[in-house]
This record gives sequence, structure tokens and C-alpha cells, in this order.
Amino acid sequence: MCIIYLNYLKQINKETEIAEYVLKNSMRNKELLKMLSLEKSLVYFTTSLKSNELVMEKTLRGKIIKLYDEDEEILEDAIIENRQAIEMAQIYSNILNGTMDAYASIISNNLNGVMKYLTSVTIILAVPTMVSSFWGMNVNLPFQNSAMGFGIMLLISIVLTVIVTWWLNKKDMLK
Repeated sequence: MCIIYLNYLKQINKETEIAEYVLKNSMRNKELLKMLSLEKSLVYFTTSLKSNELVMEKTLRGKIIKLYDEDEEILEDAIIENRQAIEMAQIYSNILNGTMDAYASIISNNLNGVMKYLTSVTIILAVPTMVSSFWGMNVNLPFQNSAMGFGIMLLISIVLTVIVTWWLNKKDMLK
């Protein structure tokens, strides 16, 4: 019976490795959900194996049925195999849990990078908007009576945008 559990555990481990490989290349929710499903399966396996261990221990103690010496040896071997299966299931579960935590951290880190980049782009776009907003106010402004006023303000806006872009790039905010 434990051999069947061990075979299923090996199958779950193979499916975990496949899901990890696919997850490394895609980072989609589908693979994370697959890994969550595998983790749930391992929890069910561990629970059922522990229940089997309790039944076998009670049987070995002779409280349920009377055993012959040869039967006791077979049952002791089955208990040992069951404990090995429990340990394997727990190890696979721990590995899978650690892997899911690592991928969750990677995804969170990627999201932070995207948010940092988008914030930087927003700051860069805010500079010309701010210059244009000041230029559009109904108060006396420099260059408002000049024929070159619009061009000068456009040049100021471009220069400020380049400076802000250079500064953000220097601070590693555009990567």
C-alpha cells in the first residue's frame, strides 16, 4: 500500500518540477494555481498516511486483532515504509511551499520594478505639463510678448525633461 503512495508522491514531484519549469518561463497564475493544487494534494497524502500509521500502530499493539509473529514483522515493515512515505510527503510539501514562496517573491519584485518604472515615466511626463501649466496662467510671465516665447518655453520644457530623465536614470529608476 505504501508503494502506491510512494508512486503517487513521485508523480506529484514530477508534476511539480514541470510546473516549476513552465513557471520560470511564463510567470502566469495558471502555473501558480497548479502548484497550489499539488501542495493541497501533498497535505491530503500526509494526512491519510498519518491516519494509516495510527491504525497500523494500534494493530501492532494487538488491541484490534491478534497477530502471529510473521504478521507482526510484515506490519512492522509496513509501518516503517509508511513513516518513510510520510517523511517524503512532508519533504515534497516543504520544497513546494518554499518554491511557491520564492516565485511569489519574484513576482512581487517584478511588480515593484514595473511600478518604479511607471512612477518614473509619470514624473518625466509631469515636468512638461508643469511648465505648460505655469505658462498658461493669466499673469505676467517672461517671454509672453516675445515672438519666440513659445519656442523658448518649449526649449525650457525639453531641457528640464532631459535633466529629470538623466537624474532618474542615474538613480536607476528607469530600469
